[in-house]
Amino acid sequence: MEDHFVDVNKMVEIGSGAEREIDDIMLSRYAGYLIVMNGDPRKEVIAVGQTYFAVKTRQQELIENYEQLSEDQKRLAIRNEMVAHNKSLAEAAQMAGVETPQEYAIFQNKGYQGLYGGLGVREIHARKGLKKSQKILDHMGSTELAANLFRATQTDEKLRRENISGKQAAYQTHYAVGAKVRQTIKELGGTMPEDLPTPEKSIKQIEKETEKKHLAEGDFQSNKE
Repeated sequence: MEDHFVDVNKMVEIGSGAEREIDDIMLSRYAGYLIVMNGDPRKEVIAVGQTYFAVKTRQQELIENYEQLSEDQKRLAIRNEMVAHNKSLAEAAQMAGVETPQEYAIFQNKGYQGLYGGLGVREIHARKGLKKSQKILDHMGSTELAANLFRATQTDEKLRRENISGKQAAYQTHYAVGAKVRQTIKELGGTMPEDLPTPEKSIKQIEKETEKKHLAEGDFQSNKE
């Protein structure tokens, strides 16, 4: 463990050009992780750090060889995760008091507004040039999908963990989590989700192409046998 916390000395200015040597500690990445994940999330730097590590962990949880996948494969993997987690999010929202379809639509819109800097479902839909019948999530790249997945999972957990009660409180929670994810993207120097490119292929198109490929490979295997 000592290898992760190394004592070092450094010089600091104390005024009038004078310097003084002080004791300091150099941290390894692992040590930084331990400190951040066990720190007080009320402190801004700790909250941002916890969000960063949670995003990275979530990516690894999605699939072990995530970085080796093609962009289309990444999109499919994350979109499938979104389907499952949106169901859980809907359940958590209902437990908090979001009951009607109209209220849930408002709840979802608040999450998008937080993450997209005020843009709601309608504005994002228009920005992507989508038809009325097309779903926003089916026209996102893997990076944009990952941000939305994190928004959904963290809102779900927060609603349950803090026993949020009342639809207005649920709305505000979803907005706040979306805004926090947006802030983290900014802190890390990432591209804001509304500025990310819209892929040429939809998730539906990728699914059809994947299905055809699997069928063709199946026929090839049958012929070999």
